Amino acid sequence: MDKFESMRAFTQVIEEGSFAAAARKMNLSRSAVNKLVINLENYLGIQLLYRTTRQVTPTATGQAFYERCLEILNNLEEAELAVSQQQNQPIGSLKINAPMSFGISRLGTIIAKFMTRYSKIKIQLTLEDRFIDPINEGYDLIIRIGTAPKSPNLLVHKITTISRIICASPHYLKINGTPKNISDLKKHSCLHYGYLLNGSQWQFIHEGKQENIKIEGLFCSNNGEVLRDAALQGLGIVMLPDFIINQYLERGELQIILPSYQIPELDLSIIYPVNRHFSTKIKLFIEFLQESLMN
Repeated sequence: MDKFESMRAFTQVIEEGSFAAAARKMNLSRSAVNKLVINLENYLGIQLLYRTTRQVTPTATGQAFYERCLEILNNLEEAELAVSQQQNQPIGSLKINAPMSFGISRLGTIIAKFMTRYSKIKIQLTLEDRFIDPINEGYDLIIRIGTAPKSPNLLVHKITTISRIICASPHYLKINGTPKNISDLKKHSCLHYGYLLNGSQWQFIHEGKQENIKIEGLFCSNNGEVLRDAALQGLGIVMLPDFIINQYLERGELQIILPSYQIPELDLSIIYPVNRHFSTKIKLFIEFLQESLMN
């Protein structure tokens, strides 16, 4: 029995949620993946997976073994990578998750250049705005903008800071007036980031002091580009990262308001499991991302 191949099959089944999906990922038949996992269970003498017609889930022992398998396979890959680096050709794979707007506007070009430099490293990139647990969802690293989670199982590496801007369309301001101070925002329709229509707190710094204001509006979204488009259509005032709206400010389609107020910057960070601490490929990606965003 090829233990490493069986472990890879087992981890893929958990991460993909089914034997069929794992088989597609590994370019094997479903029966071949099933056989690899069964051989592993027989070798260990314990059931690793609960199997039903609808889904496959790990047993308690299977979940613990899955986490150890990830560590072992990662160490194996790192050993291969270390050897390959001696030949100046690092190899391996990275499974990355990042926010939708940042991924579309900035990350595609950066990853393409990274893969040009390190042509033997394979990358799988998924974009979504909800927070992802890299351990439970099988990612090598995630990129997030905002407050990073605190967990003993995760490491956080700050890459840079992201500036935010508050603005609205000239059409909206012509009809509704331009706010002179943050208290005026209570009279306006504010488009806020979130999942619920129950308002949100916006933070500002004015004359060295932090000031918070609860804003209200008829529309919210968990995606910055959607909020930007709503602002362009004159639906209200929006606060967004500069990379989402800079080109629209330059063309005059959006207009900065409250210029005397500062908005706290957001951290852009890479978050990854503690057991990836010595991962050379993650180190290479962190260095490249930081280099790309700082230039």
